[in-house]
Formats: sequence, C-alpha cells, structure tokens
Amino acid sequence: MTLTAPDTERQLRLTIVVHGRPAPQGSKRYAGHRLNAASGRRSAVLVEQSKRVKPWRALVTRAAMDTILDTGLTAPLDGPLEADIVFTVLKPASAPKRRRTWPTTRHSGDVDKLIRSTFDGIADAAAVADDSRIIAVSARKTFPSEHPEALDQPGAIIRLYTLPGDPR
Repeated sequence: MTLTAPDTERQLRLTIVVHGRPAPQGSKRYAGHRLNAASGRRSAVLVEQSKRVKPWRALVTRAAMDTILDTGLTAPLDGPLEADIVFTVLKPASAPKRRRTWPTTRHSGDVDKLIRSTFDGIADAAAVADDSRIIAVSARKTFPSEHPEALDQPGAIIRLYTLPGDPR
C-alpha cells in the first residue's frame, strides 16, 4: 500500500523503532450484549480476536514515548502527516534459508491491519494529535535481513513526516 507525497516537500519529524512482534488489529468477535447503565441501551460486545494486538500497541506506545523524550518534541505532530513503515515479521521455520522470500502468509498479518494497530499505538503516545492526521502512508512487510531497512528481529521502523500547509 503506497500513497506518498513528493520527497522534496516533506520533513522527517520522528523515527520510531519498535522491537517486538507486529500484530494486526481489526478482526472482532461477538461476545454477547451488555446494558449501558447510563443510557439504559443494550449494545453488542465485540472483543479483539488477536491476543497479540494489545502487547504490540503497548510496545509502539512505549517506543513512541521514548522517542518523543529523546527528541524533545513538546507537542503532538499536527496538520497533514505522512508515515513510512517497515514491518519486520517472523520468518517461518519452513521458509527457505538461503534465498529471499516474501511474507505473504496469514501468519505475517495483513499490512492494512498492521498499520491500524501501529497508528493507534502512536496516537496513544500522543506523538500525533490524532491518527486521522496521517494522510499518506507507505508500508511494507519483510523478514529479518531481507530488506535494506529490515530489523534483525521482529518489529517496525516508523518514520513520521510533516507535509506543507493546505494543499488547496
């Protein structure tokens, strides 16, 4: 998935490195109904299916907060933003060891769902005013050491860019 602004117009503001297993967010399962005490209305209870989402979001949030402290960022990034993410995912033991392979199995996660969980972690850290500010994204999945920007273990490199003012 690639939608990017011209490189000459964007400015790199944060580079966040997260170590840990990326987890996709998005698939929910029905867990019954509950009664809202305040409104008296019944609503469906939906629970995240992946048990790995919460730990991944926490890792992203912690890494983003550490990066904010290291860079001295005093306010969340706001306005139009662009994100470039390289997810390094676990390589299956059955995959060939001596040639490049692609992370196309369900085990590696859907890239759009990996983006969702990662953006939520960034927003939880207050690195961005709101993840709706991210208007362009470039994301890729790779195995360790099989891409120039791959980590040597599972995780992600997240780069956030500011874009110039109103495009109108």
